[in-house]
Amino acid sequence: MRRFLGVLIVVAVMFSFSAVSFAEYKGKVTFEVELKDAEKAEKAELWLPYPLSDANQTITDVSIKSSGAKIGVENDPKSGAVYLHATWRKLKKAPKLTMSFYLDSHYSKKTELKETNDAFPPEVLKYLEATPSLPIDQGFCAEASMEFINMPTVLEKARGIYRWVLENTYRDESVKEGCGLGLPIRTISEKDGGGKCADISSVFVALARASGIPARDVYGLRVDPAKSGEITGNYHCWTEFYLPGTGWVMADPADVRKKMLNENIENVNDAVKWSRFFWAGDDLLRIALNRDTRETVLSDATEETPLTYFMYPYAEIDGKVVDWFSPKTFAFKVKLDLF
Repeated sequence: MRRFLGVLIVVAVMFSFSAVSFAEYKGKVTFEVELKDAEKAEKAELWLPYPLSDANQTITDVSIKSSGAKIGVENDPKSGAVYLHATWRKLKKAPKLTMSFYLDSHYSKKTELKETNDAFPPEVLKYLEATPSLPIDQGFCAEASMEFINMPTVLEKARGIYRWVLENTYRDESVKEGCGLGLPIRTISEKDGGGKCADISSVFVALARASGIPARDVYGLRVDPAKSGEITGNYHCWTEFYLPGTGWVMADPADVRKKMLNENIENVNDAVKWSRFFWAGDDLLRIALNRDTRETVLSDATEETPLTYFMYPYAEIDGKVVDWFSPKTFAFKVKLDLF
């Protein structure tokens, strides 16, 4: 395992910035789903993350088209996941569904992170808790959090954790499960820090919570560069931590490690540009689909749920789970038309 070396001057350089970075993207996003193996099935069901407006995006004019489906928008009270639930019965042909919406995405970089001595508000305390897939008192969390838990400020802890994750993880292109499994203990202890965005982000969230900082995963799409076209391959997971006096602050260690791989950068000290770029927000086109949807229980689904995290479309045909990584049986596309 790569060990964290606390070099104060390097950390200071990583987090210094002065220019405001802001970008606004407007367009139409369309999800197209087809359950190819559901022809002549007695019952087919689809659960699709349903995007909502928040501080960083405005979602309007949601349109859903599908012949013969019973459709509703539901939520899992425990995980907070919001999703579209479509059900078809006694099918004669493979069912299709299209969901589209208009997007105004306005993520921006926070150039000044103000911290106060205020207590964490009650509504964020749940983001300090462990979950079955996110244990925070085991393995590396129990050990590494000792480096940060006694630091005097939340911001110092968060910066140190960000640095630790960059030092102790790497982008592993051999991972076949989309964005990864999102299991931090497995990522660090079994895979020596290797994984994709859900894996690396989960390490940050687990270590932050173990160190006393409310933190959560964000599941969605990140388009870089922002251009119209198919964006099915742009599913991405990043993180947010809560800073009293500022609110939720974005951090994306997974994208730093991806840039390092793409540019053949071996040492984090040589990746200061990207460490700074993906800290406290950026100006990329991001579409949040769900936040912190760990252990999501989908209504009427089989024992396959709860899901570790809910980002991709999920489907069942006659009670059997469809492999969402198999386009031959479960075809879905995401398209973006920028204005």
